[in-house]
Amino acid sequence: MNIGLVARLSLMMFVQYFIWGAWAPTLGNYMNTIGVGELIQWAYALGPIACIIAPFFLGMIADRFFDSEKLLAVLMLVAGAAMCAMPLAAGSYLFLPLLGLHALCYFPTLGLTASLAFHHLKNQETEFPIVRVFGTIGWAAIGLFMGYVLKADATATPLYIGGGAALFLGLYSFTLPYTPPPSKGQTTSWKQIAGIDAFNALKSKSFVVFLAAAMLIFIAFGTYFPYAPLYFTAIHEEFFSGTGFFANPSGEMAFGQVSEIFFMLLIPFFFRRLGVKWMLLLGMLAWVVRFAIFALGASVGVYYFILIGILIHGICYDFFFVTGQIYIDKKTAPEVRGQVQGLLVLLTQGIGFFLGTQLSGAYVNTLGVNGQLDPGGWGVFWLIFAIATFIFSLAFVLLFNDRIADHNKSAETQPG
Repeated sequence: MNIGLVARLSLMMFVQYFIWGAWAPTLGNYMNTIGVGELIQWAYALGPIACIIAPFFLGMIADRFFDSEKLLAVLMLVAGAAMCAMPLAAGSYLFLPLLGLHALCYFPTLGLTASLAFHHLKNQETEFPIVRVFGTIGWAAIGLFMGYVLKADATATPLYIGGGAALFLGLYSFTLPYTPPPSKGQTTSWKQIAGIDAFNALKSKSFVVFLAAAMLIFIAFGTYFPYAPLYFTAIHEEFFSGTGFFANPSGEMAFGQVSEIFFMLLIPFFFRRLGVKWMLLLGMLAWVVRFAIFALGASVGVYYFILIGILIHGICYDFFFVTGQIYIDKKTAPEVRGQVQGLLVLLTQGIGFFLGTQLSGAYVNTLGVNGQLDPGGWGVFWLIFAIATFIFSLAFVLLFNDRIADHNKSAETQPG
């Protein structure tokens, strides 16, 4: 293992997710403070829209004409400048366009940093997890710092910190190893970029069920990140006023990323014993439990009970999305594997997350005031999504059969 290279790439990944972790758990409360809470659903929809656009941008342009480290530098410098300018446009018509510019530049770099790391790591299976876990550490670190040290959730500080970190990563990227365009000289259709060709090639019922379940379960993500911080603020005022509990929710929410590190290490253990179907189901049911806890917590106001709903984030994310990526890797042929992984991102972080922001936003804006509900309203809100997620989970367990997928995969890989 090249320790120096791993350290350089780990710093890249740390700052990559540090940026996102600075504003994702705090933006909703800040927007309420500046009086634009009704626009929260659209603010958080800009990331999914960027995720839908990103595969086409990276696949059709970036992968063919630009060195990865230089492209990363330019995108991060623009993303950082846009985010630093957002507080100056607070309350004006430029606020969301600046966030949109940040999203369009930032979210393509999620795939860009991963591909850059894969290009230089010789033993990807053992070295990449070390590099990638620093991304989760970066998110958790800024969340804990923002919530417990700066106590600045409802201020512009997270935007300045996130923007400043993006500017740093932009400059740092110029020092990263030379990474030529991975697809220079190749021709690729939009169907390949979107994964449509790969989807047509995989005639497996279980694969279709998995993709549908992945898209639906990511509605939960589109509900959690925009509106959980506002929910925590509401119950702080209702039950914990005068205490530090949920006064700045980014601190408590960061424990979700801490648990993500722990559960990611447990994936190989559970994967061997449970198999893909039950791992995926556990990830889905964790969302049901989380939403049920939040619904009940809106009535009982027990701090450590509600905190459990945050701490199971590792199961919610790792056991479904990471396990799903492993499932794709095992069930697809090498020539379409990258396309299918791209299709998964488009359906989940793109379409699924977008639907989550719009459905949850429509509810809050209809029944709330300036993007905020009272605790009773939040209880009903989370209960609705708990029931919906349970129905998704039930349909998944009835329709998904990875033995069928195994059979289809083996049939597809047979000669002739």
